[in-house]
Amino acid sequence: MKSLSVYVVFALAAASLVLAEDNDNPLSDEFIKKINEKATTWKAGRNFENLDPSVSKKYIRSLMGVHPDSKNYQDKPKLMGSIRGDLPEEFDSRTNWPNCPTIQEIRDQGSCGSCWAFGAVEAMSDRECIHSGGKSHFRYSAEDLVSCCHTCGFGCNGGFPGAAWSYWVHKGLVSGGPYGSNQGCQPYAIAPCEHHVNGTRGPCNGDGKTPKCQKTCESNYNVPYQKDKHYGKKSYSLGKNSDEIRQEIYENGPVEGAFTVYEDLISYKSGVYQHVHGKALGGHAIRILGWGKENDTPYWLIANSWNTDWGNNGFFKILRGSDHCGIESEIAAGLPANAD
Repeated sequence: MKSLSVYVVFALAAASLVLAEDNDNPLSDEFIKKINEKATTWKAGRNFENLDPSVSKKYIRSLMGVHPDSKNYQDKPKLMGSIRGDLPEEFDSRTNWPNCPTIQEIRDQGSCGSCWAFGAVEAMSDRECIHSGGKSHFRYSAEDLVSCCHTCGFGCNGGFPGAAWSYWVHKGLVSGGPYGSNQGCQPYAIAPCEHHVNGTRGPCNGDGKTPKCQKTCESNYNVPYQKDKHYGKKSYSLGKNSDEIRQEIYENGPVEGAFTVYEDLISYKSGVYQHVHGKALGGHAIRILGWGKENDTPYWLIANSWNTDWGNNGFFKILRGSDHCGIESEIAAGLPANAD
């Protein structure tokens, strides 16, 4: 009888440990429930469905590709002068520049901490189109940037957003679309990974290795690598002033931002995100497209690089105006060579 009691105690202890581990998993139903009990401006739900729990945290952490030292590599701040008085209450680059399709796009960084490169080339592509009056549809290559910019950081192991924009000005970047797209000189070489058990993409394992720098184009692309390079005219950072950031987006197009991701963001579905539950996972870079208010809560409109099956079709909103999670403290931008 005594041995049975001991067995029951051990069994209960083991079950409690499993439950505690499950509750600590940011992808668990219990974790999502806790978020929705605390959050008042946004809703959480299941993203990365059926991701193997044994690799989930490793994979999620691998997506946080802004290196802790990135602020030391920011460009000099842009001198803005006075803020214009006609900035609208709401602004969305997707509708303001409808002839620039890259603004609508959501890319996928795969199992690689290359968000610093994605946020940069996405905004560069947008600005290339915007400043050409909708005529140039040059998709800058994340592959070229993440593999060849050795001053930008550590490839898939994290990088510096500001250094990426400086590299664009001084070294230039070739064209390249998503994995398997055959778009441009160098499409992305890391395949999207699968968040669904019955999907067709490969598993998300967090083991993405930085591709080797190849200064050649795909064989079916008829422009040589060096001739395909497009350059930035200048690069700069912006201060924490949200009005300055708004004016920059309004006049020149989307910018790259970086912020601290907490575990609750992983389950974002709708509304204006504010951190309410969970631990910090690391720094992450994104593209800021615009701003607005939802139920009197000011927000930034953001495009992520975790494919369209995350969040609101790949997009999300985050609290604006109080440097929430550092969203306003590391803005990088620049102008393409075709800018006036």
